[in-house]
Amino acid sequence: MAENALIVGGTGSFGRTMLDRILSETDHCVTVFSRDEEKQHALRTKLQSDRVRFHIGDVRNLKSVTTAMQGIDYVFHAAALKQVPSCEFFPMEAIQTNIIGSQNVIDSAIQCGVKKVVFLSTDKSVFPINAMGMTKALMEKLVLARVRTDPDCPTVLCIVRYGNVLGSRGSVVPAFIDRIVRGEPISVTNPDMTRFLLTLPDAVGLVDLALEVGQPGDIFVKKAPASTVGDLARTMIEIFDRDVGINVIGERVGEKLYETLASAAEVSRAENLDEYFRIPQEVVSLNYEVYFDVGRGTASTTCDYHSHNTNRLERDELNKLLLSLPIVKQGLRRAGRMS
Repeated sequence: MAENALIVGGTGSFGRTMLDRILSETDHCVTVFSRDEEKQHALRTKLQSDRVRFHIGDVRNLKSVTTAMQGIDYVFHAAALKQVPSCEFFPMEAIQTNIIGSQNVIDSAIQCGVKKVVFLSTDKSVFPINAMGMTKALMEKLVLARVRTDPDCPTVLCIVRYGNVLGSRGSVVPAFIDRIVRGEPISVTNPDMTRFLLTLPDAVGLVDLALEVGQPGDIFVKKAPASTVGDLARTMIEIFDRDVGINVIGERVGEKLYETLASAAEVSRAENLDEYFRIPQEVVSLNYEVYFDVGRGTASTTCDYHSHNTNRLERDELNKLLLSLPIVKQGLRRAGRMS
């Protein structure tokens, strides 16, 4: 029997990729929920599918979300403000979308009897130093708090957490391509800065895992490779064979030298699933003693899992990964480097 899925933020990079996978590999019907009328129209025109329903609405509006949630079995919550500068300049907007919007998804999913909701989070939510990371961290806390206070809830709420998605809208690779094609130098903040690298299919695979085996309060992390920003920039220049330079502009406000996907405390209790970590919710009752008087017991001796201590891609591996991206192939055609 076909089931119904809802992608909140369905016109974004992840939403589009998840939609394609659902349509090609299942017989499910999908509702695309977003407030971007133009992108919905373009997607509707392209797909021409009677299995896809488009719903204009804002995740900040509980009634709007609840209306879209009627008759839905599975929800993928991808709607968010993700740009660090935007969230720094307008933190209340990030709060409205990333925190209040996520609470609306939680409340409406439970009210409407949804089977499972997968919430998309980011490495910036671990030890956050910017408004974007802080609001995503609080989104995670909302999910975990609801699971803790309502353990018998039939709706399963779980989380996936991943780093930079290569080629997604607003990410560094499209920005590098635009500058290279125009013959302009690439700007990097700190060449030694490292970032996790994930493709869109990898991100969808992580969500698939959460959908398949996720239990209430689980956080799933993909064991992703990393690269320095300097290696990424130099490899992009080599791929396009353009003699453009690299401008080092220094670290920007809200940036870290490396990002963390799981804290030491999370890694110490995580289940190792080959290419993934499954981090179960920490068992903490509503008894305040664990916060004031008892504690966890012995301190963890495990290290945080971050982009400085994960597998570092060699330049040839990075070259192969970048050449597999559709956006890089499109850029090469724009630059006359590929027919």
